[in-house]
Amino acid sequence: MRRILALAAVFVLAPFSAHAQRAIDLPIGAAAPDMALQTLDGQPANLSAYIGKTPVLMEVWATWCENCEALAPRILAAKKKYGDKMKFLGVAVSFNQSPARVKAHMEKHGFDIETLYDKKGEADVVYGVKATSTIVVIDKAGKIVYAGAGAGQDIEAAVKKGLGNT
Repeated sequence: MRRILALAAVFVLAPFSAHAQRAIDLPIGAAAPDMALQTLDGQPANLSAYIGKTPVLMEVWATWCENCEALAPRILAAKKKYGDKMKFLGVAVSFNQSPARVKAHMEKHGFDIETLYDKKGEADVVYGVKATSTIVVIDKAGKIVYAGAGAGQDIEAAVKKGLGNT
């Protein structure tokens, strides 16, 4: 519980610059680690289902995150354009949320990105995510090629890095 409260404080209090200098603790070029998550229906899910198999754009987000809302149209546009070449994946943090609340929010706002639920704060523990609205892009080889936070991220450029079109 203490870890979850600490994670919540990070998400609420972290500054949201256009591009965070250190959005995650892992360096660019590091192997992307697996995370134990859940589907929104409560079933176990892992990032290993995608890492090293296809490029992945992962957003750590929350229903209450204004920066996440600002990113949503650009993420959906990138998914429409590149969805056949890259997996677009949401990781909803558990602070002040439930899977039912996440589902309702996604339906209301048309956010049709596969989303997993981070019940135990794995994004913080495994990746060292500093704030919601964090985007992590992993290339097909399983290496982190981009990490940023905030509403001003260039999603198109991040996707191109993941696809090897830098």
